[in-house]
Amino acid sequence: MKIAILSRSLSLYSTRRLKEAGEARGHTMKVIDYLRCYMNITSRNPQVIYQGEPLEGVDAVIPRIGASNTFYGTAVVRQFEMMEVFVANESQAISRSRDKLRCLQILSKRGIGLPVTGFAHSTKDIEGLIDIVGGAPLVIKLLEGTQGIGVVLTETNQAATSVIEAFRGLNANILVQEFIAEAKGADLRCFVIDGKVVTAMKRQGAPGEFRSNLHRGGNADKVKLTAEERSTALKAAKAMGLRVAGVDLLRSKHGPVIMEVNSSPGLEGIERATGIDVAGKVIEYLEKNAGGKNKDRIKY
Repeated sequence: MKIAILSRSLSLYSTRRLKEAGEARGHTMKVIDYLRCYMNITSRNPQVIYQGEPLEGVDAVIPRIGASNTFYGTAVVRQFEMMEVFVANESQAISRSRDKLRCLQILSKRGIGLPVTGFAHSTKDIEGLIDIVGGAPLVIKLLEGTQGIGVVLTETNQAATSVIEAFRGLNANILVQEFIAEAKGADLRCFVIDGKVVTAMKRQGAPGEFRSNLHRGGNADKVKLTAEERSTALKAAKAMGLRVAGVDLLRSKHGPVIMEVNSSPGLEGIERATGIDVAGKVIEYLEKNAGGKNKDRIKY
């Protein structure tokens, strides 16, 4: 097969591993900088053009779209869909998961476990917003934040009010969530491919750090999920319409709760922590499904 990886750079670990895994299985792998693609949007003959040449004969696409480039990246993915090329994750699913508020609203509709979350526009409603999540300590998140950036833990209602006012003063949209203290700075990353959790790791934040992101000094180890945790991860990925996803869970006193559903989950941390060839499993998924139709039918 001819497989295109939409990524800004071959130097990125996940991109490199996917390319290596595909080539090891005999496929032609091409890394495409999606920001350098341009599109011919014409009736009956849509095209994606890269470096002056139409991308033709592509059997499958693996989108690795950065959060800051979601709008243009999903437009390129959508153009491949118009060309009836099979994509690992469809454009609508990527957009759905990238919008944190929309993601949480969909998950809540499906009855999937979440931290208590509040969202408001006016600073006049801060007191009520804080009350919704049970008061401090609580977590305040920028809707546009990634990799733990723009996430603040506030210990008192007064501190929470100050942070919310500051963010709203910058016209930033925020979520306010209950703080899951019993998680003790750890979360679970579940890697879902085609309706199965292929592996999972537990990420533990550095001492004194409530965020578990590995690039912030955290560490990771392979973990065995409970049946409920596995089911929650699968339901979350399905609710987003994602066939390849990283689902982040916290272990709370009322069961597993979803923190994020990632449409372009990194491979480095989870492959090193678990020893599982996740890149190879993504390629296996494409081998089984390329030639089939993209079929996102989710309502929201």
